[in-house]
Amino acid sequence: MFSSRDVVASLLIAACAVSALADGTYHGIGRAATPKEVAAWDIDVRPDFKGLPPGSGSVARGQDIWEAKCASCHGVFGESNSVFNPLVGGTTQDDIRTGRVASLTRPDYPGRTTLMKVPHVSTLWDYINRAMPWNEPKSLQPDEVYAVTAFLLNLADVVPADFTLSERNIAEVQRRMPNRNGMSTRHALWPGPELGGLPRPDVRASACMSRCPAEAQVASMLPAHARDAHGNLREQNRGVGPQRGADTMHAEGQLGDAAAAPANAAVATKSEADSATSARALAQKHACTACHAMSGKLVGPSFADIARKHAGQAAYLAGKIQSGGAGAWGEIPMPPQNLPDADLQALAAWLAAGARP
Repeated sequence: MFSSRDVVASLLIAACAVSALADGTYHGIGRAATPKEVAAWDIDVRPDFKGLPPGSGSVARGQDIWEAKCASCHGVFGESNSVFNPLVGGTTQDDIRTGRVASLTRPDYPGRTTLMKVPHVSTLWDYINRAMPWNEPKSLQPDEVYAVTAFLLNLADVVPADFTLSERNIAEVQRRMPNRNGMSTRHALWPGPELGGLPRPDVRASACMSRCPAEAQVASMLPAHARDAHGNLREQNRGVGPQRGADTMHAEGQLGDAAAAPANAAVATKSEADSATSARALAQKHACTACHAMSGKLVGPSFADIARKHAGQAAYLAGKIQSGGAGAWGEIPMPPQNLPDADLQALAAWLAAGARP
């Protein structure tokens, strides 16, 4: 039973909450963000170039940055299809003149590259700035982003080889984007009438309230023998953000590293197990798993293959991780990795000792 005193107290608490909501404050909880804190998050660049920071970068400098930090995933000329879809290809000088990519209407054309689809150069700049390179997002300085964007546009013949892109001439470059006129707002889903969209959505219907279909039931699933057909998806996920893939090295619903170990493997000591766990966490933290899987080739060789080839060579492996390179395992280069020395030595020691899973 509640007493009258309890009821009065509850009403007072509710009144205070309503008052806090009304004036937009929560007394004693948090504080308003400072202008600097807001600015640190407010980094988007819009199609009208609002938000674009000052800076400049040449095609030549962009090529150097590209080969060091981008080519390992996208290819030297943006043509690689081994990790992501190709960035460049499928556009012509006539597309640059008209602003509509003719190959997008061809059902026989083999693919859809980024430069075929994207209508705004600001989209390229913004995405490179916030998400690239894969293993170190947001690590490029504005001048480097300008340079990489310029190099990418040069690959598509949008700008010449001696061009320097900056906030002062980027609007001129926009007028040469191959698909600048290829995006329609006639669907009215976005961005709305203020930018030329229809005032109302083009689909108007009422909810179906009769003869509704039965709830769909999943009738099939990935068979157990095919779960690891492409390696461990969890290890291939990007090392930033909340999303993590399923551990496909084990049957669905089973977790733990023991299931993936050979049945006749020697039981490691607790310290060895702890070291291996720590090393795998470092590989995830520094995005090594974006290109390397525990077993089976991904972009680069597997950790197991590296361990077999360079058993006991911790110093060599540390130097290789730090300097990067190409040729030892194929044509795709590995960019130099900027790791704290303690993490570098731990990863190298783990590989040299067999890369225990």
